[in-house]
Amino acid sequence: MGSTSGPGTLARWMRRLTASNDQLLADERQLAAEKAGATPVQQCQDRALVSVSGTITALTVPPKDVVRVEADLDDGSGQVKLIWMGRREIRGITAGTALRATGRMSCCGTSRVIYNPSYEIINTPN
Repeated sequence: MGSTSGPGTLARWMRRLTASNDQLLADERQLAAEKAGATPVQQCQDRALVSVSGTITALTVPPKDVVRVEADLDDGSGQVKLIWMGRREIRGITAGTALRATGRMSCCGTSRVIYNPSYEIINTPN
């Protein structure tokens, strides 16, 4: 008969007991992005058309003379900055919003950016 426990089960259980809250949150975000069929941010290549999924961790609206909205999206494997040029706000997108974004990845060193991505809001914070 099959068993629900095995060598991997104990290791996962021990990991959950010893991991930090930040690591557990990153694991949850990675699992959600994987289920959504998105490419992990850390695996995205420069100039590739990608679809990423994660949670907005920060939203920045620059001064009035700069017309753009910037959002940091974290999928647990890494972060990508989403920049919408020519907009001052995007309704429904706040810190804590889960969304899927699609666009051309731009990599410069360790920084990743997608300009004017198309997006789908998956879930909004309460």
